[in-house]
Amino acid sequence: MNRRRFLKALGLGVAGTLAAGEGHSAKYRPSLRYLRPPGALAEDDFVARCIHCGQCGEACPNRTIKYFGLQNGFKSIDTPFIIPREKACILCMKCGDVCPTGAIQPVEREIKAILAGVRMGHARVDENLCLSFQGKTCGVCYRACPLPDVAIYVAMLEQPHVTDKCIGCGLCERSCIQMPQAIRIMPNYG
Repeated sequence: MNRRRFLKALGLGVAGTLAAGEGHSAKYRPSLRYLRPPGALAEDDFVARCIHCGQCGEACPNRTIKYFGLQNGFKSIDTPFIIPREKACILCMKCGDVCPTGAIQPVEREIKAILAGVRMGHARVDENLCLSFQGKTCGVCYRACPLPDVAIYVAMLEQPHVTDKCIGCGLCERSCIQMPQAIRIMPNYG
C-alpha cells in the first residue's frame, strides 16, 4: 500500500470513529450533565448560531462558562456550557450582552426579564437525600437562590419546594452540602 492510500485510510478510520461517538453525546450521560448560558436559544438553534468566539466566557465575571471539546460530539465543539455543581451562573447577564450572533439572547438584569428570558433548566429535590426531609433543618439551597420565594420556597424544617418559576441557574445545586447533592438542575436541552 502506498503512503497516500495509507493516510487516506487512516483519516477515514479516525473520522468514522469520532462520528460514531457523536451519537453518545454528553446530554445523555448523567455524569456530564450541563447547562447552556442564560438566554441561550433552543439547543439546535444555539449550536447553529454559535460561532465559537468565546466572548461569553470572557465576559463572565464568575468564570462559570466552559467550552466543549469532542466530549459532546462534533456539533458542540467550542460551544459554551456550565456545570452547576462546579460553578453556577450568578445571573449577571453579561454573556447575552456580548454574543455577536444572538445564540445567547440579551436579557435585562431585572426579575421580570430574567423570568421571561432564562430557561437553563429546572431544579429537582431528592427528598431521600435532602437533610430537611430527614428531620434536620438545612435551607442552604433556599438561601443560595437568587429568586427566593419565587423559584423556591421552604416549608416546615426548611424543606425546599421548587416552583415552575425556577430558571435553572444552578446556585442551589452548587451550594448543597449533601454528597451526592440533594438538589440538581435538570437541563432544558434535548
